[in-house]
Amino acid sequence: EAAGGPVVLLGYWMGGNLALAAALHRPDLVRGLALVATPWDFHAEGAILIRALTNLMTGSLALLPPGAPVPVDLLQIFFASIDPTLSDRKFRRFARMETDSAAAQRFVLIEDWSNDGPPLARKVAEDCLRDWYGRNLPARGEWRLGQKTIAPNDLDMPVLVAVPRADRIVPPASAAAVLPLLREPRVIEGRSGHVAMMAGIGAEQSLWDPLAQWAREIAV
Repeated sequence: EAAGGPVVLLGYWMGGNLALAAALHRPDLVRGLALVATPWDFHAEGAILIRALTNLMTGSLALLPPGAPVPVDLLQIFFASIDPTLSDRKFRRFARMETDSAAAQRFVLIEDWSNDGPPLARKVAEDCLRDWYGRNLPARGEWRLGQKTIAPNDLDMPVLVAVPRADRIVPPASAAAVLPLLREPRVIEGRSGHVAMMAGIGAEQSLWDPLAQWAREIAV
């Protein structure tokens, strides 16, 4: 209502999967869909590790009280385990920065942002871990919400896909797997990683400016 008509819907990371599903359920409300660092083939790289971590996390969820939401710290353990030395490398680099430098301040802001977040609804967490990371249902064409199979080739709207080339959370092959299933998608290839693509130095030029230009083009 505020926009006066259909909007551009943007999803980041697994939010892109949910945004894609929402666009398929209510295409009348969506003018265009932007998928930023969105995994589609969850086993595109490191499938053995991903499955092992998924089994470990599923067991950890079982230790929580029934129906209790999943704390963000537990989710961070899962994603940090995909690249176990990343935190060590990041904070060693941070230790070499001048304390009051712009680079150090940016590092703290980004770390606070990326590690913050509300608890995740239990059913959502279980479905994402089991059906996406564990069973890889999206890439197999078997992910369903209600009675509807979530099939990207059913989208009849402009779609932009942003693929970060240095992403360890969403490997490029995982994000690019959706491209053959879309009708003439616009592609942005970022040179940075998962968080830096959104909020790092150069994010405006590499992601936000071309995304805004695309949004203006499809509004015509």
